[in-house]
Amino acid sequence: MLKLVFFVGVAGTGKTTVARKLARRMSAAFLDRDTVGGRFAEKILEMNGLDTNDRDSDFYKQHLRDLEYEATRDICIENLSAGQNVFMISPFTAELKSREWLGKLLQDAGMSSQEVDVKVVVVTLEDMDTQKERIIERSTDRDSWKLSHWDDFKQRVQFVPEINWDIPKSSIYIFDNSGQLTEEKVDAVFEFVQSETGRM
Repeated sequence: MLKLVFFVGVAGTGKTTVARKLARRMSAAFLDRDTVGGRFAEKILEMNGLDTNDRDSDFYKQHLRDLEYEATRDICIENLSAGQNVFMISPFTAELKSREWLGKLLQDAGMSSQEVDVKVVVVTLEDMDTQKERIIERSTDRDSWKLSHWDDFKQRVQFVPEINWDIPKSSIYIFDNSGQLTEEKVDAVFEFVQSETGRM
């Protein structure tokens, strides 16, 4: 079976870091939504006189947010259709809530749940202080808005998102990424991804 693995979680939990560790152990298309749509979103925000790092504005949510996700989804579909495993990295907050979203993706790829093993790795942290430290440490321009509006941002943080997809609970792994990311921890995630307990 092909593997379609979603690495989800809020900013600063280490989704991309965990996914990169796994990518060294298995072949997969590596699709980080920030990379897929980031430059285009920044340019459009700049053209409209808006903060290029603000992903919380009404303009971004109305005009750009879904475009980034849809572009990443389209690339995922192309890779699945070509017989490639896929890693998808982003919060996917709205998509996880939609009962139909995953099924439509597989359908558009011409694949069935018997051909694609879908796994969700929810990357979490033990507290907000750790999250803020991680965000400061990675020192990216895109995080400047979050840090400047931290009190507002942290009110909306949900470390474990609502997941309404039609997949078994055994296909969802809540991974606490607090502390050092040891090889033993990576082993556990890898074993989860490689297992075939997650058939829909």
